[in-house]
Amino acid sequence: MDIDNLVRMANQIGTFFSAYPDPEEAKASIANHIQKFWEPRMRSLMLDCMANGQTPELMPLVHEALTLHAATLRPKTPASSA
Repeated sequence: MDIDNLVRMANQIGTFFSAYPDPEEAKASIANHIQKFWEPRMRSLMLDCMANGQTPELMPLVHEALTLHAATLRPKTPASSA
C-alpha cells in the first residue's frame, strides 16, 4: 500500500467528519472509522509514516485524530511464547 493513497483516503474520511460541530467527536469518529475499515498493515504504515514525518499532506484534523487515538489504532502484536 502506498502512503500517498493512505493519506488521500484518510483526508477523505477527515473531510466527511470535519462537518461535525464537535471537533472531539469528529476526531473520535475518524479514528473509529479507520479502526473498523482499514486493515492492520494500513494502520501501521500510516502511524509509522506519521512518526517519521512522511505525511505532510495529512489534514490537521486527521493528524490530531490519529495521534490522539494511536494506541487503539496500532495493531496488537501477538505475545511471543517462551
